[in-house]
Amino acid sequence: MGEKKAHDLHHQDSGGYEKQDINIKSVFGWAVLSIVAIAAMVVFLVDYFVVEKEKEVYKSVLQPESQKLMLLRITEEDVLNNYAVIDANKGIYRIPIDSAMKILAKESEPRRGRR
Repeated sequence: MGEKKAHDLHHQDSGGYEKQDINIKSVFGWAVLSIVAIAAMVVFLVDYFVVEKEKEVYKSVLQPESQKLMLLRITEEDVLNNYAVIDANKGIYRIPIDSAMKILAKESEPRRGRR
């Protein structure tokens, strides 16, 4: 009888495929764990993207102006809107841009009465 049992065991192992079932609980557990890990990574990356986007918006749009930029704008406003002497010997003066546009428009009007 002992010989028969050994012969039966030998036949069972040589079938060419695994005779035992896989552990469904283990496979299901790993699948759920993988899905949860992927979902957590997606949530983390979305939150990270939102935070970084808000930092960029603040830096490029909402951040207070630098002192150099404010000084440049004040200087530009002064040049465009005030009178100044550029070269008194040559008779070169700076006038506000609004006044210059009015003078230029008046000079370029066609003269009435001239023919």
